[in-house]
Amino acid sequence: MKTDTIGTVYLIGAGPGAADLLTLRAARLIAEAECVFHDALVSPEILALAPQAKLIPVGKRCGKHSTAQHFINKQLIDAAQCYRSVVRLKGGDPMVFGRAQEEIDALLQANIPFQIVPGITTALAASASLGLSLTQRNIARSVAFVTPRIGDNCSDSETWLTTATAADSVVLYMASHQLAEIQKRLIHAGRLASTPTVVLSHVSYSDETRWAGTLEQLHTCPLPELSDHPMIMLMGEAFKAALAKDLPLILEQQHA
Repeated sequence: MKTDTIGTVYLIGAGPGAADLLTLRAARLIAEAECVFHDALVSPEILALAPQAKLIPVGKRCGKHSTAQHFINKQLIDAAQCYRSVVRLKGGDPMVFGRAQEEIDALLQANIPFQIVPGITTALAASASLGLSLTQRNIARSVAFVTPRIGDNCSDSETWLTTATAADSVVLYMASHQLAEIQKRLIHAGRLASTPTVVLSHVSYSDETRWAGTLEQLHTCPLPELSDHPMIMLMGEAFKAALAKDLPLILEQQHA
């Protein structure tokens, strides 16, 4: 539908997955949207909040086919010239490993008005699910969110290692298919092999799964083979209590 005025693009965080973890502002704007561009990981329950909108999938899932970022940028600009309210729905928080800056820069250059609506990044949902705080007095006074740059299609930067060995609590995003290599590099960089480590899959959903062990045991984590869902890794003494569970792989979860 062509309009006489340029519409607004809303970069919205869809949170870790569960629809009831959306912010009130996000839910309202999704319900009002005329066009929604969404990542592959956004749940059907969240997309159902926009029955009136044109839904356009744009991929962005690790290891899967995805839409090129420059094309997403162009689609957002084009849509803003046709719709009053355009939503760009991203998993987690748009500003944490969501490539939001590329879209922001493109909108600024095209003089398209935009707003950013934060979401719950998966690290916070994982911490809440475990019942273990990322920061704890006398144990964890620093937290780092990192993503390892390992793989054929990535630059092999070691910057993440410097951060991951210095912070008390470390959260690694987009690392599920490189656990053995991550383990080797972290230990070689000086992280203690005995460091408590937790890997979670499908965080915030009823079928969330976890593995807990030490960094030395990380290569034995079965989740990459057992789950096709996104994973996140938490590491540090703050997560030591997770090692006391009866089973390393915890399948039963209690979600409201």
